[in-house]
Amino acid sequence: MTEQNLNLPETDSYDPAASSLAGSVDPAVMAELLSIRSSIDNIDATLVFLLAERFKATQKVGFLKAAHKLPAGDPGRETAQIARLRHLAAEAHLDPAFAEKFLNFIIGEVIRHHEAIAEDHQAAQASGSADAARAAEA
Repeated sequence: MTEQNLNLPETDSYDPAASSLAGSVDPAVMAELLSIRSSIDNIDATLVFLLAERFKATQKVGFLKAAHKLPAGDPGRETAQIARLRHLAAEAHLDPAFAEKFLNFIIGEVIRHHEAIAEDHQAAQASGSADAARAAEA
C-alpha cells in the first residue's frame, strides 16, 4: 500500500559531499562534517528500510481487519503505543513530544492504508457477488 514517487533521483546521483558550505569552511571542519553526515545518511537509510518493514506488517493487519470487517483504527492500541513510545523516548533522551508526533503521523498513514484496503476488499466482494449472481442467472 505504500506509494512510490517515480520522480525521485537515482541513488547513484546522490552526492554525499553536496553542501552549500563547500569552499567556505576550513577543509578539516568540512571533512569532519562530512564524516558525521555519512553516519546520518546511514541512519536515514536504515529508517527508510525499517519503516518499509513496519508498513509491510501493518498492511497484513489491514488485510486481516478488512477480511473480518474490523475498524481501521484501534484507539486503545494507539493510546497504549503512544504512552509506550513516549516512555521509550524519554529513556533514550529523545523528546517524548517529538516521538508522539512521529508515531501519530505513522498511525494516520496506517489508518489511511487500512481504509483503502477495506474499500478494495469491499469492492472485490461486491464484484465477486455480482459475478456470482450473473453466473447463477446464466
